[in-house]
Amino acid sequence: MLPSKRALLIALCSVAAGMLSPAASAQSWPNRPIRLLVGFPGGSTPDIAARTIAEPLGKALGQPIVVENKPGASGNIAADMVAKATDDHTIGVVINGNLTSSKMLYPDLPYDPARDFSFLSLIATAPLVLVTQASEPGGTAFFDAARKAGDKWSYGSVGVGSVGHLGMELLKSRVPGLKPVHVPYQGNPQVMTALLSGQIEMALIPPGLAAPQVKAGKIRAIGVTSGRSLLMPEAPPLADAGVRDVTLEVWTALVGPARLSKAAQERISQALAVVMKSPDVRQRLFDQGWQAVGTSPEGMQSRVKEEAAIMTRIISTNGIKLQ
Repeated sequence: MLPSKRALLIALCSVAAGMLSPAASAQSWPNRPIRLLVGFPGGSTPDIAARTIAEPLGKALGQPIVVENKPGASGNIAADMVAKATDDHTIGVVINGNLTSSKMLYPDLPYDPARDFSFLSLIATAPLVLVTQASEPGGTAFFDAARKAGDKWSYGSVGVGSVGHLGMELLKSRVPGLKPVHVPYQGNPQVMTALLSGQIEMALIPPGLAAPQVKAGKIRAIGVTSGRSLLMPEAPPLADAGVRDVTLEVWTALVGPARLSKAAQERISQALAVVMKSPDVRQRLFDQGWQAVGTSPEGMQSRVKEEAAIMTRIISTNGIKLQ
């Protein structure tokens, strides 16, 4: 081969290598609209989170983001679609359960939460609020009354395996003598109706639902499953009532398939970090009962691993199974 041809070949290979470098790939992605799958119906909490970030995130990435609702199986249908996506332009919004408890609750779950996703970032979090009827006392006196009532009291949740259900079982394990019986309902509005009508004595519900009723004096907030929260400033941490090691939040997160290129993962995570600092986005989420957070992929992965271990322990210890 002539020296001039060899030099030309080397130059062309160098250009090709540059085109395939992570930096170059990051700049070329995305090259078409992005699908953002949500496993819950329009107007649901995950849907609101998805639609709040879709437009600003799309602008940051230079391509429109189209939200598609694929409800069913507590969000697992959409989660599976994201896990199996092969087009590099499909991502999804998921909730705690899809990544931390579904594997234990659904023996035939078609995806592996630990292996089949790229963890991009948490979007928003909220503590749960332990609420009771307005006539019940607050603080430690509430737990004294609950212990005395034993299994004559009951608590509501949106179903077996939900965060409200597993969170209450965690609370029961931390408060000796606490034995309320679980009553599942179709949704949190039904849980609230049952509480207001005296059908149940307590529940763990999101602050967005609890706050209006607490402010109206219709129910009492015993405490939140976190440190003091701006979402529910009138409710003290449960630790103030002597309940330790009950730290639990509900959250929404952004994920992609595990095969999503590292360049695309980095581009999304960096763009979302900027979006989550927007005062408008933060306020919109706050108005819906959420604290905007945004995390690194590593931070999200660490949190998922920690919470999955807690949920696995609760489910195993209590023999919780979906009927």
